[in-house]
Order: sequence, then structure tokens, then C-alpha cells
Amino acid sequence: MGSFLSSEKSAISRVVMSKKQKSLPIDASFKLPSPLPSWPPGGGFGSGIIDLGDGLQVRQISSFSKVWATHEGGPDDLGASFFEPSPLPQGFSMLGCYSQPNNRSLHGWVLAGRDETGSALKQPVDYTLVWSSESLQIKQDGVGYIWLPTPPDGYKALGHVVTSSPQKPPPGKILCVRSDLTDQCEFDSWIWGLDKESDVNGFNVFGLFPSNRGTQATGVCVGTFVAQKTTTAPVSISCLKNAASNLSCMPNLDQIQAIFQAYSPWIYFHPDEEYLPSSVNWYFANGALLYEKGEESKPVPIKSNGSNLPQGGSNDGAYWLDLPVEEGAKDRVKRGDLQESQVYLHVKPMFGATFTDISVWVFYPFNGPSRAKVEFINIPLGKIGEHVGDWEHLTLRISNFNGELLSIYFSEHSGGNMGRFFTARVSKWQQSCELLVLAWPRHVCQARSGFARDWKRRN
Repeated sequence: MGSFLSSEKSAISRVVMSKKQKSLPIDASFKLPSPLPSWPPGGGFGSGIIDLGDGLQVRQISSFSKVWATHEGGPDDLGASFFEPSPLPQGFSMLGCYSQPNNRSLHGWVLAGRDETGSALKQPVDYTLVWSSESLQIKQDGVGYIWLPTPPDGYKALGHVVTSSPQKPPPGKILCVRSDLTDQCEFDSWIWGLDKESDVNGFNVFGLFPSNRGTQATGVCVGTFVAQKTTTAPVSISCLKNAASNLSCMPNLDQIQAIFQAYSPWIYFHPDEEYLPSSVNWYFANGALLYEKGEESKPVPIKSNGSNLPQGGSNDGAYWLDLPVEEGAKDRVKRGDLQESQVYLHVKPMFGATFTDISVWVFYPFNGPSRAKVEFINIPLGKIGEHVGDWEHLTLRISNFNGELLSIYFSEHSGGNMGRFFTARVSKWQQSCELLVLAWPRHVCQARSGFARDWKRRN
């Protein structure tokens, strides 16, 4: 048996060394092409520390020390890597380790906590070994052990400890958080498993985010992961909560303007695009009509400031907007006016006001028909897909700790990027402004880089 273990370790070592010769995306850390701007003063935005109430302060840590990695399984069958935050600022303690798939550049963060009252954080009373790669013949760097802290009564664990040794971590390696300062969380994206896809009944590693999300929700992402042997069991890790509902870390108006100046996208239009954006006021002032159910023969011109539009109520279908009746005016409004176009910003707190979401909206008076592409030919599909009033958007997710752009949401249509923020494309955004494309003919927001030199551009 000893001889077998020795030869197995040698084989593993050889495999890992050959694997290391082939560079993986995670071997390169993502770095901004230039330092973060100096944000205008005011409030707690960009200060590096956020007070979540009752003496619990947190910092966002994005520097790591690798503990263990595997080189197979997970997304693209490239494995995953596991890190602990290092170095930690004076007075702050680890709340959990970080992990991500090897198929993208290293780009992540975890929160570290500081207790200002003496009761917000406590050491775990023990650790449970959740999983080990010791008996597995997989491509890996050494052997990995994933531990779950056992919190004292009235406290919750916010993350795992990963080690390369079978010895239990010391009690002070990680701290648990008082239960009233935590919230329920759920699976986010899949990080790793032994297969190329997550296995409901197998071992998986998932990212986490709060179960209750939205502008009024107080749950705070910690950036840690959960490792479980089944996806049907309750999540064994909690997230934090902004117990004080403190919004002082949100950016003020001057800071919002500076953020958008730093991260505003280039917008490209296809050279064959017929229907360009405009401002909403231009659409109103150039003949847009308000219709009321039962009074379809008496449309009302909309005032340029929209002051005669119905207010309040629900979307009950009683009113709708349409183009001018006269054909010449209708055609002109359909085509929009790029020189009069604007973008509209919707700024909102997310994840307990530890992030700011800036939604960037573009308005089109008209969306043209869909097209079917057959080899190199685009075939119009009649009136299919046509509609009046078309809004497209993307959302920038900004860290309120330091003002860094961390992820982007693109409003592609179904089958695209609906419903998920993407971090991998941030590097494309910040290394090349040639990114946002309002794709023809359906005006969807897509991420592209470096191919649109001949397209119309407006920033």
C-alpha cells in the first residue's frame, strides 16, 4: 500500500507539472489598465470600509494566497482553484476562503470582518471535514481539504476553510458572525465538481448570494463559496446583513457622475441599422400619440415633457403610445434621431448597499422587423418583431468599497445573457472601449471587442 501511494503521488506530481506548462486563464490575475480614479469626496463611498451595524465592519479583499487547485472537472473541464485572502488588514479577520473556476482570469473578492463591540464575531468551536481529494486520482496540486466551521450558539458560519493538510485548522483561522447580523443565502454560479456539469447527487462547489435580493433587501454577499455533497440539502453557509440599513456608503451625485465618466461604454450601431435611438422628449415632441381603450379614434398628441400622460395605476392595457398617423411623420419618427438621443441612468443600491447598480437605458422610437440569416443572406420576416417604443439597457455593478466596476449585465434577448451578471467580460470592457453593440436588427445589448471599427459609434 505504501508503495502504491508513493507511485500515485509521483504520478500526480508528473501530471501537475505537465499541466503547469500549459498556461490556464486563472494563471493571470485581472488588473485594471489604470489605477482607480480619485472619487469626489462625500459620505462613505469608496472609503474601503462599510459599517453593517452593531459594531460589524467589513472590507473587500481581492488579494489571495493559493491553497489548493485541481486541473480537471468543472467548467470546460479545467478544474478550479481555492484561495485564502492575504494579506488581511490590521484588525480584520477571515470570514471564508475564495474559489473560482480555472477557465477565467483570477478576479474575485471576499469580505473580511472587524468587531468593534466584542460580540459580533467569535471563533468556531470546532471544524467538520466536508470533503477531501485524498483518495481521488485526479489532476491536482497536492491534496485539498475543505472544512466547515462549527459556530458557537447564536452564531453562523459564512465560509469554508481550505487546507492542504489533514490537520484541523486552528480556531482563530476564521471567525463566525452573530446570527442577527446574517441572512439566508443560496447557490449562485457553479464553480467546480468532479464532472463537467454539476451533479445533483454529487460533490459540488457553488458561489453564493443572498436569497432576498433587490433595492430594499439587506442581504450582503460575502464572496465565499459552499461545498456540499448534494444540491438538495439546505445551504450550510450564511451571508451577511446590513442590519443598520445604512446607505451612507452609496455614491452621491458627484460621485455617480465620476463613476459613469470612468466606465461609460462605447455604443455601436450596425451600418445597415435603419431605426436609431432618440430621446424620449424628442419622440413626444415629434408626434407620438396617446391612445385610450374605447377611444381609439381620438388619439391625443403627447406634450414634449409627457405631462399629459396617465399617472399611477397598473399596466392594465387601458392606454398605449403609438407613432404619428401621417405617413411622412411616422417614417421620420420611426428612424429616430441620433443627434437628439440620450442615455438614462437608474441608480440603485444592491446587496445591502455594498454595491451600486447603474442601469444605462437607451430608447428607440421603433424596433424593426426580425430577420432570418441563411448563410450570408439576411431575409426580413415581414412585420414579425416590429413594435413601437423599444428600451435596451445594460447594468454596471460598482463596488461601494472602492468604486471598482466588478460586473456587467447585458440585456440580450432570451438565450443570451438574461438574468446574470458577467465578471469575465469586465476585462474586455476596461482594456478596450469597443465593447457594447446594439445588435441589428433587434437592438439587443451584446458584448464585443475590437470588431466594430466601421460601425457607427456614440459614447
